[in-house]
Amino acid sequence: MLKPNSTFPKLELPTVTNEDWDLNQSKAETFKMLVFYRGYHCPVCKKYNQQIERKLNDFADKGVDVIAISCDSEDRARKTKAEWGLENLKIAYDLPIEQAESLGLYISEAISDNEPEQFSEPALFLLKPDNSIYAAYYQSMPFGRPPVDELLKGLDFIIDKNYPPRGTVKSESVTV
Repeated sequence: MLKPNSTFPKLELPTVTNEDWDLNQSKAETFKMLVFYRGYHCPVCKKYNQQIERKLNDFADKGVDVIAISCDSEDRARKTKAEWGLENLKIAYDLPIEQAESLGLYISEAISDNEPEQFSEPALFLLKPDNSIYAAYYQSMPFGRPPVDELLKGLDFIIDKNYPPRGTVKSESVTV
């Protein structure tokens, strides 16, 4: 798994707006928020991404650039944007399973006909503008993601107090 303060790996993906998205070209005043979701088949992802869509202006007001990313195909990603009513949320697709795995995302195999053969489970990363990892949230199931309103409140605290990333101490340096 990727650790806070480490540099997030290179990431370039197509988006449903026919633009290529490049993490290194993404501009954010305070943070880049990468929301990895399971895909079009996931009703929990639909609800979560719709919550983010409704709060995009709040994230933007805090200087946060948000993108949702999946291993879905272009067709499934376009259905996600259209059918879920995600008018403003950037949607990237075609994340290779191998790359998702290298990011530490959990990988699942289909258990029903409406799921892709393989897909990543949810994760959310807050990155500083220099692409260093501020916070990482990994899930092995569709449930239990960081609540959107709590993320926004946390961002207020982080920005106001210049709160440092946590979880950066190596276990061998911890004393009991």
